[in-house]
Amino acid sequence: MTFPFPIRKECPPGACDCRRELLEADPQADARVLRLTREEEKRLVERIEAIGSYAELVRVGQRLQEQLGVTLTIAPGPNEVRTVRGFAIELAPRPGLCRKTRQAVPAAIRRCLEARPEIAFAILDAHDLLGR
Repeated sequence: MTFPFPIRKECPPGACDCRRELLEADPQADARVLRLTREEEKRLVERIEAIGSYAELVRVGQRLQEQLGVTLTIAPGPNEVRTVRGFAIELAPRPGLCRKTRQAVPAAIRRCLEARPEIAFAILDAHDLLGR
């Protein structure tokens, strides 16, 4: 299958569990996630690390859904949230989404939250954990 846009290079066999072959085999599949090349992923990580407010973080999550069909979930973890490690941050697995991307984006969000604790408090407040 050929794509009208540049796509992410294939991972070495056995190194990733992205199931990219499912997208390539089905001409009706939503292949938008393949637009996230390694260079674009680096730009996304830089953009996430530069986020300055909770509204910007929410907007980046919406843009990921709109442009790539990837769902970003950020919520307080099941236990106490004492540090940013207490947040459950994940990209929903889907065919074509590289394992490295599923790790790099949450790590970038954690670095952003460490640099700007007010965003972490806004996330807690949005989930009604601060009781305001």
